[in-house]
Amino acid sequence: IDFDLILENVKDLNVLAGEGISQIEHTPGGARLRQPEPLPLTLYQNGIVMFNGPFRPYEDPSTQQCLQDIMDGYFPSELQMHYPDGI
Repeated sequence: IDFDLILENVKDLNVLAGEGISQIEHTPGGARLRQPEPLPLTLYQNGIVMFNGPFRPYEDPSTQQCLQDIMDGYFPSELQMHYPDGI
């Protein structure tokens, strides 16, 4: 696992997802600026935790696919269920 590549690509993906850019949220009395909700990802020596969910060891195939997507420069394909319209 290339942690440097993962961190670099996560930074790039965060920019694509709109990090630091406010979005207009319409309210009944007008509108307000809203920051996109972050998606927590914690890297450990032996696995990851995403969405404050369960610990996922690197040996798990779904974890390997998730990290491979990130190393390839893509948002993890498993996020499509959570974000069907994109991030």
